[in-house]
Amino acid sequence: MKPATSSTQTPLQTEGRPARPNPKLLLSSQLIFNIGFYSVVPFIALTMANDFAMSAVAIGVVLGARTFAQQGMFLVGGAISDRWGARYTMVAGCIVRVSGYLLLAAADNFSLFLAGAIVTGVGGALFSPALESLVAAAEERREPSGKHRPTLFASLVIVGEFGAVAGPLLGSLLLGFGFEVSLYVASAIFAVMAFVFWRFLPSADHSGQPTDAAVPKHQLLACLRDKRFVAFACFFSVSLLAHNQLYFGLPVELRRSGLDAGTLGLVFAYASLLTVTLQWPVAKLMRRFGERNALTLGLSLKAAGFTAVAILATQPPIASLPVLPALALVTGLCLGNMCATPTAMRLVLDFAGGRPTGAYYGLLASCGGAMVLIGNTAMAPLYEFADQTSTAAASPWLFTGVIAVVSAVAIRRFLPVPARSAA
Repeated sequence: MKPATSSTQTPLQTEGRPARPNPKLLLSSQLIFNIGFYSVVPFIALTMANDFAMSAVAIGVVLGARTFAQQGMFLVGGAISDRWGARYTMVAGCIVRVSGYLLLAAADNFSLFLAGAIVTGVGGALFSPALESLVAAAEERREPSGKHRPTLFASLVIVGEFGAVAGPLLGSLLLGFGFEVSLYVASAIFAVMAFVFWRFLPSADHSGQPTDAAVPKHQLLACLRDKRFVAFACFFSVSLLAHNQLYFGLPVELRRSGLDAGTLGLVFAYASLLTVTLQWPVAKLMRRFGERNALTLGLSLKAAGFTAVAILATQPPIASLPVLPALALVTGLCLGNMCATPTAMRLVLDFAGGRPTGAYYGLLASCGGAMVLIGNTAMAPLYEFADQTSTAAASPWLFTGVIAVVSAVAIRRFLPVPARSAA
């Protein structure tokens, strides 16, 4: 029999694991996860195009399928986390992602790239909602201490961006030895993560109760009955579609500007540097600005980034600064993400109203995954004309900018009632 834990003492360990996860472990997990992710995913499109001469349509389908498998399956991953616990779900996610990377390492045709991308995405769908639910539980416990203090989700973004700095740089370095080497190194990273989670994550939920009794089956998908949250998730999904253009559209723009894969790594490093240095002050400002305004501003900044690229794509690259369109895009997307993402993640707590949050975070991401699949498929033919300077090169950027503006206006109507009254 396991020893009881006194409510007045530090929780005892169960099978050598703490009863509650350390926030530092959660944040460092996001750091390492992003290193493994960004050392591979930004280079899939380049490998398919340069090494296998695949079309923009094929690349768009693979990237969209990966994102949909991850973000689209988040709802299932979140429900699994609510039912069986974060520890088992996060370990399983790491193992599945290793399997997906090994499939990609063996890929030499469209079908294998597609299969590897889908399996890789499913691994993320298991890992991320479990991690976010643990961070949400920690945020609930610290929320009363300061209304205008940046949330733990802002910290999660910052440490994730440190991983997003190291990941592309590591990927660029390893790409010189072959894309397969990048995949093997990333697989080793996720294998180590699986062991760490199995060893150090608790086998109890954030309240200390056994996870196998935490959520009855009939309550797992309560988020689907919340019409306001479903609408909110649908409009916020445009934010993920916009951010996904860093992997789908940005390589096209770099080709138009005559730049190579090494520049892609540097641009991602610039994006991460922006986020690391500005996320904390921006998050603090957005807490004072109000949730409704923060979301609108964030989506509007993303639209501004797309508009800038649309204008510049119709002009020849500037000889002294050919990377300018890419920098304009990344700046708009990063600033928008800093405003909108921590805000939306914290609002999930209001929508959940004390219920388990795994499925809520899952649905938020699943709507984003569906939007990315639909949007990338729609824009793929437009990107066929975006790698050469012309009027037509502006079309995919204008398309995304317009729907970002629509979402920026519409999402204001669908905040949870407590946040609406406080905004």
